[in-house]
Amino acid sequence: MGEPAGIGGELTLKAFKRRKDLGLSPFFVIDDPQRLAQLAQKLDLSVSFAAIDDPHDSLSLFETALPVFPFPLAAPVIPGTPNPRNAPAVLKSIEIAVELVQRGQAAAVVTNPIHKQVLNEAGFKHPGHTEYLADLAGIKTPPVMMLACDELRVVPVTIHVSLADAAKLLTTDGIVERARITAQALVRYFGIEKPRLAVAGLNPHAGEGGQMGREDMEIVAPAVEALKAEGINAFGPLPADTMFHQEARATYDAAICMYHDQALIPIKTLAFDKGVNVTLGLPFIRTSPDHGTAFNLAGTGTAKETSLVAAMKMAAQMATNQ
Repeated sequence: MGEPAGIGGELTLKAFKRRKDLGLSPFFVIDDPQRLAQLAQKLDLSVSFAAIDDPHDSLSLFETALPVFPFPLAAPVIPGTPNPRNAPAVLKSIEIAVELVQRGQAAAVVTNPIHKQVLNEAGFKHPGHTEYLADLAGIKTPPVMMLACDELRVVPVTIHVSLADAAKLLTTDGIVERARITAQALVRYFGIEKPRLAVAGLNPHAGEGGQMGREDMEIVAPAVEALKAEGINAFGPLPADTMFHQEARATYDAAICMYHDQALIPIKTLAFDKGVNVTLGLPFIRTSPDHGTAFNLAGTGTAKETSLVAAMKMAAQMATNQ
């Protein structure tokens, strides 16, 4: 479902409308069917809906109607204006999706964007989707966020913290753990037999031999050596300013980056409308479009569905490879 007042519903409807041209695998949506029908009418999107209580029914219905696993909202939806009364339904839709995929009734979970502020106002205690999914899955090892497109895959070791805190929080064990999970996922879900991991340095020029900080010598380099000792093809630390041009990208399957912007700037530059957020380390497949709720676009019909479509296609391919 995602945040009902955001663009998630519109993107889902547009993706379904183009399902044949795009070659999308059958999917169903956990949402309020009345909300979706009203939105389709508002946007002049001719979409038929079919309520289901068994996900398997979506296979036969998908040709002619969007299968909807019904979950009603508590309050009417005003595009661009989130309502905390609907927050429990947003969270419950994620919970239902996880239950269905863990029972084998769906191959993957694709989540539309949520709005953390309104969820927090309703008592949500997690930093975001990823942590909530990990809690639902009952895993203690923090999941790994990978951003992916056709040209690049990146994994930030530290994520939503200040740059100053990122440097303080960076550890050799943390780099090794996230790189290990990434390598395992590349084999399992992406069909890469021997993944190549390029590990970025933290400092300019990867520290310039300690002249620009010792973190790369004392934290990052030992992580690379530990990964090599495990048989993982990792190399670095590399200067981040020369890692992301076309020739460099051809030498690795994923880049392990030290902080948020080091990872997200290159991928959003290459594929702003087509990037996919993939959560690694969960016991199920989860992808999401790499953008937010875009309240300023909600209800206008102008939001692009390309990132959601890419997330759906990647989820389907990961399931096939698995």
